[in-house]
Amino acid sequence: MSKLRIAILSYRSAPFGGGQGVYIRDISYALSLKGHKIDVISGPPYPNLAKQVKLIKLPGLDLFQTFLFKERLKIFFNKKNKKLIDYYEFLSTLLGGFPEMRTFGSRAKNYLKNNDYDIIIDNQSLSYGVRDLQKENPLIEIIHHPITKDYEHELETNNKFLYRLSRHRWYSFLKMQKKVAPKLQAIVTPSINSLKDIAADFHCDPKNITVINNGLDIDIFIPHKNIERRKFRLITTASADVPLKGLDYSLMALSALKDKYPDIELIVIGKIKKDGHTSKLIKRLGIKDSIKFKTDLSKEEIAKEYAKSSISIVSSLYEGFGYPVIEAMSCAVPLVAANTSSIPELVGDYATLIPAKSSKELAESIKHIFSDYLKYKNIAEAGRQHIIDNFNWLKITQEYENIIYKTIEEHKNADL
Repeated sequence: MSKLRIAILSYRSAPFGGGQGVYIRDISYALSLKGHKIDVISGPPYPNLAKQVKLIKLPGLDLFQTFLFKERLKIFFNKKNKKLIDYYEFLSTLLGGFPEMRTFGSRAKNYLKNNDYDIIIDNQSLSYGVRDLQKENPLIEIIHHPITKDYEHELETNNKFLYRLSRHRWYSFLKMQKKVAPKLQAIVTPSINSLKDIAADFHCDPKNITVINNGLDIDIFIPHKNIERRKFRLITTASADVPLKGLDYSLMALSALKDKYPDIELIVIGKIKKDGHTSKLIKRLGIKDSIKFKTDLSKEEIAKEYAKSSISIVSSLYEGFGYPVIEAMSCAVPLVAANTSSIPELVGDYATLIPAKSSKELAESIKHIFSDYLKYKNIAEAGRQHIIDNFNWLKITQEYENIIYKTIEEHKNADL
């Protein structure tokens, strides 16, 4: 098979705090190891990439680096050679929207005029610009899960009119995505559950969707047997104040366990919002001294946090694909996870599954593991082999190559 020039588009690629930057680094590196020439074209914040992968910065206004109006106004006025799309980005953000997907797609379309890439891979912007690029280029769209699910879960948390109005405005980009998604000829998603949700919520033909799991650095996420586990340490990965991640239920379970296990503690890989919902809940539950938030950690540092912990928790209400699930399993940490969305298909028989939104069930499962730790430790060690067999990048990169070559061939033969 011939080696290809591949452009990977990403409207934002933060290297920490969220999976997009991690995914972009991993997939670009994996494809480069197969001999392909990879350019990542990204909006800010930018990813940390492997040396052999070229980063092409496609800056927008990056207005979400601050939430202060005066600073956003300064950013806008300091932008030289402003175009119409810059005015749209500023005004949409000013009115409570999230325009980055649309504006990045427009800039990417303009940048890629007369390009010489063999194929373009877009990481879930689902923008009008990307739809237009498909007319002239072989294109694969990555959809980790439909953002309709985030919207639904946020609305469930608050019935106040102004809150719901603000969420409706923020998620206004969904109108664009629902128009674009059915027009895309090749979609890759990381789970069967996401395939079903994309087909249902975005009205896409399932025949156009291919399931390819995300991969994991199984040589980085390792058990670290030289590091001693702390008997009553729990660990979870969650963005505070993001309802979809279900952090509330982990916090309530921690509170319920304090009397029985005074030394219990919870490490949260994520950032807490000052005076936000999570901060207030921690104060109300009286567990401030039993919880620590850690941010901006490398993969190696995260793996070592797992190694220090005795139980991993994934209390998400929805996961298109759960990186924390396979990270914990690869580190051979006993796992308790919500029995929802893609999680059951990822964990197989190697985790304790509980109903979503149940802090009581979560607390009871933690008790069971503490009371018979050797049993669950053995299950976790078998779970690591499950991850090695199914989520290694060698296997997954081959699946990506298959869909890439197929998409190129079908585009050559298509009547567009």
